[in-house]
Amino acid sequence: MAEQIAENQDNSEYGRLLGQEYLTFSLGDEHYAVDILKVQEIRGYGAVTKIANAPSFIKGVINLRGVIVPIIDLRIKFNLGKAHYDEFTIVIVLNLANRVVGMVVDGVSDVVSLAGDEIKNPPDFSANFDSEYILGLATVDEQMLIIADIEKLMSSEEMALVDKTRSSAE
Repeated sequence: MAEQIAENQDNSEYGRLLGQEYLTFSLGDEHYAVDILKVQEIRGYGAVTKIANAPSFIKGVINLRGVIVPIIDLRIKFNLGKAHYDEFTIVIVLNLANRVVGMVVDGVSDVVSLAGDEIKNPPDFSANFDSEYILGLATVDEQMLIIADIEKLMSSEEMALVDKTRSSAE
């Protein structure tokens, strides 16, 4: 019983720190959320300039009002099946540690406010799965949301799109 109370206190403290507004989006059948304050804009997917020898999840770059923006397809990065591009494909442009990055998603759903007690700690998958990019999980309208630490994901060694020293200093 004492362990359960301690766990609930940990969850509520964890959630209190994360309670804020999130932009929700879909990738395949899964629904994700990112901190709305990291979103610069939402736009349709357009032509990208491909970069030679880039990993498959880096689709290329675009020129967004004079800023060169790398475009990442999270469907490919997360192994969620074959990516299909059409007029409904969306790019969420993020501003992370003073670096602009675009991520391709299947669709943008909504902006939701989550109170701290609605956000639960991510499960520990140990060695089977790396969950360090998951801040928490929440249920909205009977739909599970995976709250992503998008800055941590984009600054990972594999992605290397955001300088770790800058992102950790903020």
